[in-house]
Amino acid sequence: MGKIIRAIDEWGVVRVTFADCTDIVTEAQKIHHTTPVATAALGRVLTMAAIMGCQLKSPDNSVTLLVKGDGPLGSVLAVADSAGMVKGYVQNPAADVPKKPNGKLNVSAAVGKGMLCVTKDLDLREPYTGQVPLVTGEIAEDFTYYFAKSEQTPTAVALGVLVDRDYSAKCAGGFMVQLMPAATEEDAQHMEENIAKIQSVTQMMGAGMSPEQIIGEVLQGFSYQFLDDAECTYRCDCSMEKIKRALVSLGRKELEEIIRTDGQAELTCQFCPKVYHLDKQELEKLLEDASGGLYGKTLGKK
Repeated sequence: MGKIIRAIDEWGVVRVTFADCTDIVTEAQKIHHTTPVATAALGRVLTMAAIMGCQLKSPDNSVTLLVKGDGPLGSVLAVADSAGMVKGYVQNPAADVPKKPNGKLNVSAAVGKGMLCVTKDLDLREPYTGQVPLVTGEIAEDFTYYFAKSEQTPTAVALGVLVDRDYSAKCAGGFMVQLMPAATEEDAQHMEENIAKIQSVTQMMGAGMSPEQIIGEVLQGFSYQFLDDAECTYRCDCSMEKIKRALVSLGRKELEEIIRTDGQAELTCQFCPKVYHLDKQELEKLLEDASGGLYGKTLGKK
């Protein structure tokens, strides 16, 4: 079970959100059998999704984060909602690259160059989507750049995953600091100095510091109060209904081809190990229902 804590200074100009996602990243590693560098990359994106998910206002809202690089990992994707659900996957979980000269995992080399895309489903007619180029591939810096360019909000993001010998997450977490419109240049400078001098997220977590203590380090010199805390967990909300909708989205021709050549369909969820099986009769019924518009899309005649 992960934990998210938020705090704000007494003047309401600096807001901090911290997430401990150690259990979430460990669960993701077990499901996807990721290499250490893939665990680090996926863990950072999962942590950021948890942080952004807790800021959503409606239970039906969700945020999807996609890091699409040209490195050996391929795409890294994570989804979160306001109820604490976090899930994700990496396109090539077995990908690996040499470590940096200092012995640290080389996430930027594994991710490569590409784009960062953020999609927020806020129950509006169309989801909000913003994207920016990846500036480092280290992920935290890329999200800092995203907020500055796409949402025009001065933001600092720190993310870290320390992989244990058994490939599980020894610790994984991160924080996001945002300056509100009323923040002064002095506030901004003070915050920059704080972030520059504190240890990395994994160093602080590895030393046994609590989320509250880490937030205290980030907000040194500010009077602040904790707003709330919440739990988050790796959980997949896949279902047979969603699998059927995915099949319908392929179109009539593709569905008919599956029925004719295979006589069945077997699909594995990208986020969890669950496998869904539909036999020929179920596929024919799906084609019939979809043709009648039952799934929100009329496939029409041949």
